[in-house]
Amino acid sequence: MRLTSPDREVYPGEGITKRHVAEYYEAVAEWLMPELAERPTSLLRCPDGIGGDCFFQKKHADSLGPGVHAVCLDERDGEDEYIYVRDIEGVLSLVQMNAIEFHPWGARRRSPEKPDRLVFDLDPADGVPWKEVLRAAREVRDRLSAAGLESWPRLSGGKGIHVCVPLEPRAGWGRAKDFAEAVARAMAGDSPDRYVASASKELRRGRIFIDWLRNGRGNTSVAGWVLRARPGAPVAMPLRWDELGRTRSGGHWDIHSARRRAARLRSDPWEGFFQVRQRLPR
Repeated sequence: MRLTSPDREVYPGEGITKRHVAEYYEAVAEWLMPELAERPTSLLRCPDGIGGDCFFQKKHADSLGPGVHAVCLDERDGEDEYIYVRDIEGVLSLVQMNAIEFHPWGARRRSPEKPDRLVFDLDPADGVPWKEVLRAAREVRDRLSAAGLESWPRLSGGKGIHVCVPLEPRAGWGRAKDFAEAVARAMAGDSPDRYVASASKELRRGRIFIDWLRNGRGNTSVAGWVLRARPGAPVAMPLRWDELGRTRSGGHWDIHSARRRAARLRSDPWEGFFQVRQRLPR
């Protein structure tokens, strides 16, 4: 599609322009869209690049362009129209409107009250070694496995790791959030010197916050293969478990290395994620 101001620098001083962002998303569309399509989605838009003012948007507007659709969802005071896309055309329309990040719901638009995934966001305090974050991700995996649930890892593109759990969309948001909280609090209770299940910044010093709060209705987490609005243009990257130990940080991949990875992949690192059938344990 035609971009306005394609040579506007999105990442100041790094030579990464609006055209490069659009070309990146088009190049990784095969891997991006299964997690993003057909979900209510919040955008991070940066009209003047990441060095300017950025803002989140979740409500639909006709000005967002072709391929960007509206889904009507219940709110406390009535209904409102949220954004969703079906294909890469919608993503590129949003890039034209200076969107960089895409944060989908944990449910599809046709069954918005039934989440079909959980996300445990492992957010380390400053100074926590990366090896401790890797250890935490594997512990979440093992606890979920003991409960009969398979999971897949994703680098956040920031400081941490997301452990993601696909579900059959049967349980409601309340039960999903309660389960995620129980896992987080169990880990924090067993290892209080390493983990915390509270968002309090004071309690997080020297520890890893196991963020279970992303599993409530309307809460979101960044999709895999999405660029982050951070210096260096890091990418939220889905991985196989056996790849995780070869990473150096949550921002291990950037726009350039992620595009090369997408070109050489022969199978989805999240192979099986969208096919597995599993439910929350009672």
